[in-house]
Amino acid sequence: MKSGFVNIFGRPNAGKSTLLNALMGEKLAIVSPKVQTTRHRIKGILTEKEYQVIFSDTPGIIEPKYKLHEKMMLAVKNALEDADVAMLLVDVKENWEECDQIFSALKLKVPAIIVINKIDLASEEKIKEAITFFKARPYCKSIITISALSGINKKKLINTILEFLPEGEPFYEGDDISDLNTRFFVSELIREKIYELAQDEIPYHTAVLVREYQEKNTLVKIVADIIVHRETQKAILIGEKGSMIKKIGTEARKDIESFIQQKVFLELFVKVKPKWRENELQLKEYGY
Repeated sequence: MKSGFVNIFGRPNAGKSTLLNALMGEKLAIVSPKVQTTRHRIKGILTEKEYQVIFSDTPGIIEPKYKLHEKMMLAVKNALEDADVAMLLVDVKENWEECDQIFSALKLKVPAIIVINKIDLASEEKIKEAITFFKARPYCKSIITISALSGINKKKLINTILEFLPEGEPFYEGDDISDLNTRFFVSELIREKIYELAQDEIPYHTAVLVREYQEKNTLVKIVADIIVHRETQKAILIGEKGSMIKKIGTEARKDIESFIQQKVFLELFVKVKPKWRENELQLKEYGY
């Protein structure tokens, strides 16, 4: 039996969340073309007879500008400390030198598998150049090319990981696929809809807090607050005659029902909490 932690690192928008979802065969991490969508460290537990791999999707590595960013980078630091294997994800079209600087700065003490992503968008020559570049890096123990969006060769990727994973008993019993609770995933699915439907900076100024999660006979009643900085942002999220909040609620409810496999009654409220991204107590309340 092999068992261990495989932590996924990379720059914002390299495709870490898409890769985690593809490996798990489940939607655990929200996905958006906007950068810095992932704020938490999300673990996915993949258990088979011969192995248990605990994948960890980490926030994209950035320069912290707010306390919120500091919390996000702390999640990256913690992921570094308990990794057995690091998966370093690179968008093939990124600046490889900059990626190399980031990966070198991680000062990894564990084997690293370089995963070159989005190969469906690059020429054969470009892919070969990327392989040659990263193969020469001292931290690189193995290299794989994928397109996380259009499908991965899961077996090949898992087999590569198992080469470097230690032998040991499973860390998690049963058939759980994550160590996070349902409320967390519900708040993330609501937040994903804000990223999809609200424009510009609005998503970056919002947090979602699930206040109520009640399992009734025929459905699950969920009440959640969307936290924003300013009244103007509240007005945008509510929309004309409540059109935007209704849209967010409808779309989020569909995804939540699909995730928990139950009917859902979802109620959303928008609340203004100035400078919540800098407030230690509020960040704690919202799960950061």
